[in-house]
Amino acid sequence: MPLGFYIIMAAQFFSSLADNALLVAAIAALMLLSSPEWLTPMLKLFFTVSYVVLAPFVGAFADALPKGQVMFIANLIKIAGCLMMLFGVHPLLAYAVVGFGAAAYSPAKYGILTEYLPHQKLVIANGWMEGLTVASIMLGTLLGGVLISETVSSRLLAIDIPRLETGIDTAPEIAITMIISFYVIAAIFNLYIPRTGVDHRPPSKNPLFLVHEFAHCMKLLWSDKLGQISLATTSLFWGAGATLQFIVIKWADSALGYTLSQATALQGIVAVGIAMGAVIAAKFIPLNRAVNVVPVGIAMGVIVIVMIFVRSVTVAIPLMVLIGALAGFFVVPMNALLQHRGHILMGAGHSIAVQNFNENLSILLMLGVYALLILVNLSIYTVIVLFGVFVAATMALVRQRHLSNLRSGSLPAIPSEAHH
Repeated sequence: MPLGFYIIMAAQFFSSLADNALLVAAIAALMLLSSPEWLTPMLKLFFTVSYVVLAPFVGAFADALPKGQVMFIANLIKIAGCLMMLFGVHPLLAYAVVGFGAAAYSPAKYGILTEYLPHQKLVIANGWMEGLTVASIMLGTLLGGVLISETVSSRLLAIDIPRLETGIDTAPEIAITMIISFYVIAAIFNLYIPRTGVDHRPPSKNPLFLVHEFAHCMKLLWSDKLGQISLATTSLFWGAGATLQFIVIKWADSALGYTLSQATALQGIVAVGIAMGAVIAAKFIPLNRAVNVVPVGIAMGVIVIVMIFVRSVTVAIPLMVLIGALAGFFVVPMNALLQHRGHILMGAGHSIAVQNFNENLSILLMLGVYALLILVNLSIYTVIVLFGVFVAATMALVRQRHLSNLRSGSLPAIPSEAHH
């Protein structure tokens, strides 16, 4: 791979690492404000809103300027969100600004790969991008947990610079200050992302045209017999994954007596499982058999329910790895299939915008329901059962849909040698 590819990867890694560490710091900031528990999942909700609302437009923005420049601007927006949080703006609003930056960043980071690399290297490059993103979610969550932990935050707060009164006195504040430095590193890498020489003229600046075109792409992908299956499963996966992040924090508190900092370590373990499942799937599941992994999604929903019986960390760890591995195993082939169909039907940029819209809408809906369940004071164990049943039932419906598609005639052809 050329050097520019590794610069793109480094920029993506540090930006995503900071996003995930910031979520933990923002949760800690909410706790300091003694906010009600149902506000915690709202953080991710506010972050995600931008992805859904801006989906028709961010693609055009990403195509209007060189991608490195777009990513640089997006990182500056994220830094602005961090500074807002430091200067006392409510964590929900400040994190929403960071989400705005992240929504602008997303199409650029995928789009640069298609511009920069020959198409035969795209699958490997996307594998790298997915792998590094999972690693950054894992490490970012752990980093956030470490930065807000009593031991680390008290040491960092004890560093006193003479004659400089920073006004940084709490664990979340010092964590956010450290996280800004990762955004700065990402922004520096952005400046060195190679220019690809691709002509940057958006097809139209008319927002109505963009919305219309987006709706058309949406319809194309949802009416494609393979596109709809892969879009439904990846959307469910991201919605379930985001909700599970918050379920694990609350469950670790009531079942294991864990603090936020300890619970983030458990989330890291789920992510280790996801990485393992992803590697196994990439090795053994060719693109033309991707749809066969849907039953794994049903199994994942059923196994999540086992959490309600667990009261010791020795059982919790292997269970978290298993849940993660099942999730990773079924999402990688589905993602590859979705990218393949999207690329054929409408080109990569548009299909990623549609994918982002659906996945983030799913996150919004599932987190919204979760926040409601917590608001009405349902026990976390009841929530886990409802969640597991919902995931298993939805995946079973997707499987039925696929079987009826099979019965109704031939599916679009997938090249058999196309491995992910």
